[in-house]
Parts: sequence; C-alpha cells; structure tokens
Amino acid sequence: MSKHSSGYDYVPDGSGKKVCESGQFRFAAAGLDHGHIYAMTQGLVSAGAECAWVYDPDRNKVDAFLKRFPNVRVASSADDIFSDPSVILVANAGIPSARADFGIKVLDAGKHFFVDKPPFTTLKQLERAREKAAKTGLKYMPYYAERIHNQAAEKALELVRQGAIGRVIQVLILAPHRLSKDARPYWFFEREKYGGILCDIGSHQFEQFLSFSGSSDGKINFARVANMGNPEYPQLQDFGEASMTTDTGASCYCRVDWFTPNGLPVWGDGRTFITGTEGYIEIRKYIDYSMPDNPCQILYLTNNSSATRRFDCRDMQFPFFGNFILDILNGTENAMTQEHAFKAAELSLKAQIIAEETSNARK
Repeated sequence: MSKHSSGYDYVPDGSGKKVCESGQFRFAAAGLDHGHIYAMTQGLVSAGAECAWVYDPDRNKVDAFLKRFPNVRVASSADDIFSDPSVILVANAGIPSARADFGIKVLDAGKHFFVDKPPFTTLKQLERAREKAAKTGLKYMPYYAERIHNQAAEKALELVRQGAIGRVIQVLILAPHRLSKDARPYWFFEREKYGGILCDIGSHQFEQFLSFSGSSDGKINFARVANMGNPEYPQLQDFGEASMTTDTGASCYCRVDWFTPNGLPVWGDGRTFITGTEGYIEIRKYIDYSMPDNPCQILYLTNNSSATRRFDCRDMQFPFFGNFILDILNGTENAMTQEHAFKAAELSLKAQIIAEETSNARK
C-alpha cells in the first residue's frame, strides 16, 4: 500500500506560507490518541508556529511524536503547559469523548484550543464549549481536515466564492474510509467514546456543506447509521448517511463508511460534487483513475463560460493554518468563524441523534 493508505496517520503533503517570526507563536501538542495530531502539528509548523511542548500519559506515544518532531520539550503533566505563559495554543487529539473536558481546561488556562474532529460527542459538551468560548473570547477550533487540509477542496471553495458555478444548489459527498481495524485502539469501537460515525467522520461533511453552500445553518431531513459488516464489534457504526437542506436552500447529502477495499492504494476514494446554477465541480480528493499515475488532489470544473477544465491542486498551499495563526494573533476570524465551527459540529451531532433514534424505533 502507498504512504496514504491509512487515514488515521495521513499527513498531507504540501506546506504553508510562514506568517509569523520564529518564536512568535508557540503551541503545545497534548493528547496523542489519534494520529491526526501529526497533521495538525505539521500544518501549524509549516505556517511558522513552534511546537514547544508535547504531553501524553503514554510515553510510547510521546516517543513516537518526538521521532517526527524532535527537540520538543516533554511535559510531565498538562499543568506544565497550562502554566507556561509563552504557549498560545494547545492542539489535542485525545479520545473523542474526553476532548471537550480537556478543551474547557485549556480555555480556563487562557489558551486557545485546536482539536481533532469530532470536537464533541454530545450536544451538552458543545453547549459548554460555546459558553466558555464566548466568555473567554478564546478559540475552540476543530480540525476539519477533509476541507482545510485538502488542496482540491480548498481550490473548490475558492472557485465557488469567485462565482464559477453560480449559486450552489446541491453538495453531494462520498467519504469512504479504510477501517484498518487491527491498528485501531479499543475506544475506536466503543460508541460512547467515538460518538458515532456521523458525529465523527460525518462532521467533516457537515462543515463542507456549510462552506460550499455559503450557509450558516441547516435542517436534517434524514439520517441513518448501521453496522453492515463488522458484527464482532457491535458498537461500531461502519456505515452512515444523511440529508440536509441549508438555510440558502441547498440540498446536501453525504455517505460515510469504513469499507475502503484493500486493493485501493489510498485510504478512501473521497469524492465531492458541487452543483450550481451555472455549472458544477467534482473533487477527486485522494485518487483520480482517469490519469495513468493516479494523482490525488484533482478538481474538474464545468460551467457556462468554458469547457471542462481539470485542475491539479497538488502545488496549492493550505491557507487555513496561516490564517488561523493570524486570527489568534490579531483577533480576527478569517480562517473559520467560531460559529461556523460550532454549527458544523452541532449539525453532525443532531444527524447522529436522529439516525440512532430512527434505528432504535425500527428494532
């Protein structure tokens, strides 16, 4: 398999433009349960941030982190990080159900919080974080990687905002993932810990629904989750789907699953289709079968003003990380607004609740 065969430790290629001076933006990585912490850290470092501390109660995880990011100081506890006034932000990829409580502690310590998705596993956690972020003025920012750390998706957002396809009327996302069950930790298979498939990997898709359609809210029309092929893990939801209508009138649908076959050289054949009143966009995120070398990060645009165009987006940088750093330093909201970040999480949680209520009603 290729170096991109596992989504849980996938660190995208590409770099960001450095937006700050050396030592100006120091952060810590605390909570290393999910491999996304490497991509989160790399994104910040590429934009000029300095990873000053690392902490996890499991020393093996810390040692693995240090192999990728040497010369980072090891904290004996989270308190070492909280008490360091030079640390501006804490990045966390802990067990999903524990992320909210840790995030509240980070904000209470006067630091911004950058957290792996899902940022919450319950609506109650979300409400607590909303209140704390509003009270402190600090950021509680999820890592919605399937857009902010995907070059083709960022290019699509740029084209949509330029009006390349007119008003967006539908966003359709297919998001299969490779299960890699033998490499997953125990909590991955416990519903209370990971939050359900629509809460977890579905949160990426709801963030994209809002972004691509230019919406601020939506209504869940339909949602379903199921265990289709892993009976030995009864709490694992390996298939999920949801439909939503946004406040701009756009129709949205996503399918998320853990059924990427072993024959695929990447961790998932992610596709996004954005239909507008004047054209449409197809994003081929991780593999493009139309090319002999199967490059990733490909976008197709067809509209009323030109023939179909193919964009190879692999040389595009990731603007989110630099903008996020500058937002923290300057008190702006150019990378992602706090309300947008929370709304995407809220909608995915509501879809998860509806799906499970529907499933229970059928039993």
